Amino acid sequence: MTAATNSTPILEARGLTRSFGAVRALDSADFDVHRGEVVALIGDNGAGKSTMVKALSGNLALDSGTILFEGREVEVGSPSAASQMGIETVFQDLALAPHLNPPQNVFLGRELPATGILGKFGFMDNKTMRIRSKEAFDELGATVRSYSDPVGSMSGGQRQAIAIARAVAWAKGVIFLDEPTAALGVVQTKNVLETIRRVRDKNIAVVFISHSMPAVLQVSDRVQVLRLGRRIATYKAKDTSVEELVGAMTGALDSKIGAIR
Repeated sequence: MTAATNSTPILEARGLTRSFGAVRALDSADFDVHRGEVVALIGDNGAGKSTMVKALSGNLALDSGTILFEGREVEVGSPSAASQMGIETVFQDLALAPHLNPPQNVFLGRELPATGILGKFGFMDNKTMRIRSKEAFDELGATVRSYSDPVGSMSGGQRQAIAIARAVAWAKGVIFLDEPTAALGVVQTKNVLETIRRVRDKNIAVVFISHSMPAVLQVSDRVQVLRLGRRIATYKAKDTSVEELVGAMTGALDSKIGAIR
């Protein structure tokens, strides 16, 4: 296990608990991430990863526990509350509107009205939204086949890039990425991981949820392991291995990291 850095985390969870009937999905779980780093959150199915992400992104209420943003205790009661703090989430289904083009998806729910009388009649400022969207894609090095075609006609890698660019366009602090490389080919996975690095270099904290241990070690600065609803270990990615991470996830290393209470 490694110690966290001395700086104040931009987002921190302390003792989060959430039960679904008799199942305790989070059991006094802790988590932290700092600006300008990629933290991978890993664990077997049922370890509590999705519940943790939903709680920290305002999509799920907690039974107990404390969430701190930039060192201050906060209530993340809804996705809109999270967005106001600068927290954005890209879930595995991407939540893109397949019939809309990339700029329309980037500004979905945040559309810019046209100036003057046209705006009063419900017309949108499509030119400005297109320009700003292109800037977001270019800044991340994302290649978009077309700015006018519907995203439903694009490849999985392009859709993933569009979803990440949308999150980056609005995030000021933290981005959660839930299985961003799932079902992608080798080249597309490489492009997504490079996009994650570019996001980190913008001094944004990235939380990367993945079952791919090679991808985790390739892109992450730290790795936090959940098991049975609790964080049991934190590793520096450069100092660990796939075998060590799998051992922590499955319990094979309990004698080294301490058994779960």
